[in-house]
Parts: sequence; C-alpha cells; structure tokens
Amino acid sequence: MRLFVYLLILSLLFFPLETKASFVEGLEDIPILEDLEQIKNGNLSFGNEEIRLVETYLTSQSLDFAKVCSFYSETLPQLGWKKKQDEKNRMLFERDGETLELSRESVNPLVVRLTVKSKIQ
Repeated sequence: MRLFVYLLILSLLFFPLETKASFVEGLEDIPILEDLEQIKNGNLSFGNEEIRLVETYLTSQSLDFAKVCSFYSETLPQLGWKKKQDEKNRMLFERDGETLELSRESVNPLVVRLTVKSKIQ
C-alpha cells in the first residue's frame, strides 16, 4: 500500500494533471490558443474607468484562421461574450458594453489582430 501511495505522489509531481493556460497580456480573461503566441511589441493599451482600448497581435506558424475562430467561438461565450458577426477574415463579440474583434492580418505566418474596446454610446 505504501508503495502505491509513493508511486501516486511521484506520478503527480512528474506528470501534472493539467497545463497552465496562457492569457493575453493586458486582457487576463482572454485565453490564448495553444500554438498561438502574442507578439510582444505590437500591443496598444489605453483606458480609464469609463472606456478602454486594448489591441494586440497573435501569431502562429502552424495554425490557420479557421482553427483560431473555432477555438474562440467555443471559448468566449463561456466567458460571457456573445458572437455578433462571423465573416471569413473577421469575428466580432460583445460583452458588458465592450466589443472584441478578431481579424486575420496575414496568412503565412498567421497574424491575428485582437482588439477589445468600449462601445461608445
């Protein structure tokens, strides 16, 4: 029995049950799909208590835009975002007075612009 417990503890230490999720810097509640990478020097962020604008770029050598769209179509509604538009090169979501736009900027390598901004009323 002790051997079983010892082996179980070792397996949990060396083989974690889940991996740590990555999130968009500046948008800590927006996950990044595995094999997407945030372009660090392409970020824009502005905001105060009433409005915000965050724009960043994600890139991948192995993914296509359809896979990115599929991931965010499944993930963002779980975070309260509602899909408003789904076009060939662009997706638009809304949540709590903000819009989130994903747009394909290039194909090879894939570059996706992700923008979150307050809706002006």
